Order: sequence, then C-alpha cells, then structure tokens
Amino acid sequence: MADLIETNGMTGCHYVEPYAGGAGIAITLLYLEYASHIHLNDLNRSVHAFWHSVLNEPDKLCGLIRDTVPTMDEWRRQKAVQADADASPLDLGFSTFFLNRTNRSGIIKGGVIGGKEQLGEWKLDARFNSKDLARRIEKIASYNSRISLYNNDAILLIKAVLPSLPENTLVYLDPPYYVKGKGLYEDHYRHDDHAKIAALVTSSIKQPWIVSYDNVEPIRELYAGRRQTTFGIQYSAGTRSEGSEVMVFCDALTIPTVIEPSRGIAA
Repeated sequence: MADLIETNGMTGCHYVEPYAGGAGIAITLLYLEYASHIHLNDLNRSVHAFWHSVLNEPDKLCGLIRDTVPTMDEWRRQKAVQADADASPLDLGFSTFFLNRTNRSGIIKGGVIGGKEQLGEWKLDARFNSKDLARRIEKIASYNSRISLYNNDAILLIKAVLPSLPENTLVYLDPPYYVKGKGLYEDHYRHDDHAKIAALVTSSIKQPWIVSYDNVEPIRELYAGRRQTTFGIQYSAGTRSEGSEVMVFCDALTIPTVIEPSRGIAA
C-alpha cells in the first residue's frame, strides 16, 4: 500500500477504510506519514466501540487492560458483555479487545486459545501482554486528531462521507469474504450485498480506490473490466491453510511494477 501511494504521488493523502476492523494498514500508514489523516468505519457495534474507546477514553481503556487478569472466568464475563445491548462503549470496547487477544485468530465469535479446559499448548494469556498492549493503545490515541471514526454501513459512508474528502484520498475496501464471511463476521453479506457494493464502488467513488476479496468467480465477475491481480495468503483461523485473494484497482491508479494486474477477469 505504501508503494502504491508513493507511485501515485499521494504521500500525505487521506486514507479511508469502510470496513476497518483492526485497521492495521491504516494505523501503519499514519505512523509512517504516508497518510496525513485516516478515516475508519465499521458498522459492527463491537468493533466501533473498541475504536471509540481508543480515541475517546484511552486512559480508562488502558487501565482496564493493565488491571485485568486473563482467566477463563474473565473470558466468560467479557463474552457476556458482547450480548448486552446496554453495555457502555467502554465496556463493549474492552470486551472486544479482550476477546480479540484471547480468542483463536482474534475472532470475536471464535473459541478461546487453549480451549475452555485450557489443555492446549497455548493458553488464553498467550497474546495478552498488558504493558505492551496498553502502550500501543496510548500511541494510537496520541494521533486521535488525525483519525476520524464512523459507525456507518459502507454504502452510506461512500455516499455521504467520501464526496466531502479531498481528491488526494485513497479508499481501500476489504468487504466480508464472499465464501466464508458467514463464519467469520457478524455482519456478513449475501451475493446481492456484494453486487451493490461493486456497482457503487465502480460508478460512484471519485477518488482512487482498491478492493480486495477472497478469489472466487462471482467476485471476479462483479469487477470484470477492472484490473485485477491474485495473490496467495496464509490463513490461521482455527487451522493454518493457504488461500488466494483478488485485488481490484480503479483505472486512475498507476500500479507499482511489483504487481502485475490483468484487465478483466483474473485467472
């Protein structure tokens, strides 16, 4: 993504993720000054609550991280918070963070590391280094004036927010997977949802954009006529496996030479 920004003379751009999730790319681009401002959007209430807590209540969030001991009893308490419609943004945000760090592959609706009996090689505290995690949260919070947060459906974000952003904006869409989305995301899509996004992206977004998906024929067909490239990726949700993803580029972007996209439906 950094190469793409440099190649197109977009350093210092606004960077938008309509499906932010953990927003690892966005945060890194901000730290390295490839992006001057990042826009994070996620419709999922738990994910949004986490980012809201990071940006608006970082001291309280870090206090919870430092003071909470990851045990199975705590895991059960935090899992119950996810079902509490009246949970505060801070409580829900911490619950989301806790489960992300203690569940396999960070999946909120997934199983706990080591199993409920904690008989596995790795236990639920394997990824819960509280001091380091709190430090990372504090660093992100220090950039809060350069981070905008939204809790919109992606379609609404595209229609209502993108038109107000500068021309020098890169939009990266990473929608729920087409095939395995139902098992990974609470807000998964059906085919018609994917089709609506594809039609809107290819017709309405005026700034440069990129879309990535699992590499399946229906997605390649939805973006037929646009430059596409496929690449291998390792998955570790439950069991390690290799898969293939497809990335689609708008016509306005110059693609770095390390990527060789093809026009039309990718092989």
